[in-house]
Amino acid sequence: MGTSVRTARSCRAPLFRAVVCSSACGRTAERWLLQLYWLLSGYGLRASRALGWLALAMMTMILLMMGSGLPQDSPKQEVTGVLPPGGGKVTFEIDKDDPQNPTGDHLTSERLNKAVSVTFNSVVLRSSNEELTTAGGYIEMTSRLFEPVLLALAALAIRGRVKR
Repeated sequence: MGTSVRTARSCRAPLFRAVVCSSACGRTAERWLLQLYWLLSGYGLRASRALGWLALAMMTMILLMMGSGLPQDSPKQEVTGVLPPGGGKVTFEIDKDDPQNPTGDHLTSERLNKAVSVTFNSVVLRSSNEELTTAGGYIEMTSRLFEPVLLALAALAIRGRVKR
């Protein structure tokens, strides 16, 4: 009836089983992870590649923060309350407006300074105390996930070079 296809179960040798399974299953998550590891840091041998990707990620975050991540103005706190005429206990409610998306000129030196501050804080997993828009919060969360990984890949590559 033609040639039979051998599956991973029909193979007895463990090495052959892995080869058949990987070619039969197509691109698995492991292959994608290895390709990503090669792309980002050259299997831990290229610190310059990891640092280059880190610099590119940081520049992208700075531009995204300047564009839509930082609010137009820093929200100001307002205190409202009524003073009793004869004295007594006073309770004030401090309210802040929600951060507004920027309009007008996005590329100012003040916004650049804030964006750089938020970016460098996110690389070392610290929270910046800046008010951010909703988009800015998501940009910062994404940055706090990926940029320390790139920094760690660069550190591992440098460690590998020094240990040789």
